[in-house]
Amino acid sequence: MKRSLLTGILALAAGAAGLMGQNKQPAPKSKAELETLQAMFSAQQANNFDGVIKAADELVTKFADTDFKETALYMEADAYHMKKDDTKAQIYAEQALQANPKSYQASIMLAEMIAKSTRESDLDREEKLGKAEKYAKDAIDFSKDAAKPNPQIPDAQWDEFKKGIAARAHGAIGIGNLTRKKYDVAATEFKTAFENDPQPAYLAQQASALQSGGKNDEAIALCDKILADPQMHPAIKNVATQVKAAAVKAGGKAPGGN
Repeated sequence: MKRSLLTGILALAAGAAGLMGQNKQPAPKSKAELETLQAMFSAQQANNFDGVIKAADELVTKFADTDFKETALYMEADAYHMKKDDTKAQIYAEQALQANPKSYQASIMLAEMIAKSTRESDLDREEKLGKAEKYAKDAIDFSKDAAKPNPQIPDAQWDEFKKGIAARAHGAIGIGNLTRKKYDVAATEFKTAFENDPQPAYLAQQASALQSGGKNDEAIALCDKILADPQMHPAIKNVATQVKAAAVKAGGKAPGGN
């Protein structure tokens, strides 16, 4: 499942001809709005980010009463993020949050972007990281009670998706605490992220935080776990190798080592 569940919304839009006039689900109110929605979703599926931006702008401009305003603004934010223009991505994510103050997707996007872009030397570091942490916690809270974008999504799949949101939120908080040099807190956040969504990148981040905090033996143990997986992505293996080397140099030992 895509992290944004846009496939679920796309399925809803694709069947919009049968939904027009119903009030239980979001639906386009005209053929022109439906066509704009379909253009936006088709562009997203094709990774045509400029096409997403163009269609999203058209949707919110021409159809002020659309039920899909939050979706369009979020998709536009995501498109700008994929184009590596996080300044505009943040603007549109904030607009999506204005359209729906409980938008967990906009909240998690803002949490991650702000946490990753904040530097230790920033004069407003704590203001930025505090904001990122709030967005992250909001994303967890908002997603807990969020309705499925498509009722046909299985409950188990929806629960896994929400765990993924929680994992990303804890990951963003972990990154913020790395910047603060609160390594124990960061390691705990990455551990919680992994427990919600067992992505090896969270293990590598946890190992890095442990090593930076002087817990070299624990860092080595995690790195060995990563390096023992023959299917591990080379980039994550590279991080684990570097972290392990730093931990060994600092005097750390593998479990059972002398």
